[in-house]
Amino acid sequence: MNETTDFAAIVAVVALALFAAISLRSLTARVAIPGAALFLVLPPVAAELFPSLGSSLSILEVERITTVALIVILFDGGLHIGLRRFRASAGPILSIGVLGTFATAGMLAAAAHWALGLDWKLAGLVGAALAPTDPAVTFSVFGNREIRGRSGTILEGESGANDPVGIALMIGMIEFATTEGASFSVVVREFAIEMGVGLAIGIAAAAVLLPVFRRVSLPEPSLYPLRVLAGAGLVFGVSALVHGSGFIAVFVAGILLGDAAMPRKGETERFSAGLASLAEITAFIALGLSVDFDLLRSGRLWLDGAILFVLLTFVVRPLAVGPLLLPARLRPGERLFVTLGGLKGAVPILLAALAVIAGVERPGYLYGVVYVVVLLSVVLLGTSMPVMAARLGIPFRTVSHDLAEAREFTVAARAFADGRRLDALPLAERAWVGGVVRDGRRLQVADQLTLATGDRIDVYCEPSDEPALRRVFEGT
Repeated sequence: MNETTDFAAIVAVVALALFAAISLRSLTARVAIPGAALFLVLPPVAAELFPSLGSSLSILEVERITTVALIVILFDGGLHIGLRRFRASAGPILSIGVLGTFATAGMLAAAAHWALGLDWKLAGLVGAALAPTDPAVTFSVFGNREIRGRSGTILEGESGANDPVGIALMIGMIEFATTEGASFSVVVREFAIEMGVGLAIGIAAAAVLLPVFRRVSLPEPSLYPLRVLAGAGLVFGVSALVHGSGFIAVFVAGILLGDAAMPRKGETERFSAGLASLAEITAFIALGLSVDFDLLRSGRLWLDGAILFVLLTFVVRPLAVGPLLLPARLRPGERLFVTLGGLKGAVPILLAALAVIAGVERPGYLYGVVYVVVLLSVVLLGTSMPVMAARLGIPFRTVSHDLAEAREFTVAARAFADGRRLDALPLAERAWVGGVVRDGRRLQVADQLTLATGDRIDVYCEPSDEPALRRVFEGT
């Protein structure tokens, strides 16, 4: 009976923690603080008050939990972006996602060496860990907001594309730092293998899975989203087994499946989005529990982290990313928004955890300083994104998804919406077009999109607005 009671207590504690974490999301939304901020701060405090919490997770277990969470987050991010949106911004996404990550890692390593006095190997690990942006925080900040223009797509695409780049770079750096007499060529070789194989697996997997999703019927509607999720896990596993980047494979597969018509597409996307939110919460709680609270009492650690944050945000990233954005057709405000909008999160801490597991020198310092930089990025940069967007003239409107489920309308012939652009529709401030499907294919939602008879429109709105919206789209 004691075993049953102990297990029941564990279930109750975990459920209570999850319930509280989900409830806190509404609080963070009201005060414009990303949920990751609280999930990074509260777990270390809880582990200090209840030591058994901190000792219950090892760095290896945290790394595995975060890896699973990132699979879900990256796949959902790929589905959200879709191939059409990705194509429209492929140039800047790939340039800053690949070249920008390498440039950021190199410049930040040099800054850490000269400003903080770190030896080159440790400085290189710090640079590699903090180079990529984070999809969990980026999609969390942008997830319930309508962002017009290409800047939001570029930042979301970059956060998905540069994580596999950063992980491959860190794996190479770890081998370089822990192998006697190794040259930097090992970093280049590891990166080329991981990215090349992962990209090929992602493309091939989407081509194989899509016909299965379309043609193989399932007995229960609830099984369709589960099958797609299982497909994402399969893509990651196969890619990792053949020494490719499972993260780039999952992200690419999600992008290629994002605009494809398949049964129960709406349910699948909603399920994926909800699971990605749960994955974000789980990853940040696990990462927070793994931080040594005693280490965070070090004033030197906080000072070094603050210096790195300032250098990374206002010097390194603008120098690394700014020139790569010059060929892109962006307004000056959009270009500056992308340049300053490199949010850090779970991925940098995961990369630091990989280095700790590998046994690099000064692992506690590395893990702690990366944690401090991430925390400052989430709290300071994450909360300032809406204000920054407003100052730079970028539409960044909060959408209250909890007002109602998305209402679906079909554009009728000779209705007000038939033949009109989205920006010409008399939508209320609280109404937001979340998706447009034409002939079974999802279109990119943009102000200049002209609606046609038969288009299926998903609109978030209050129930009281539905009759007026139905007259706009269906003429009834």
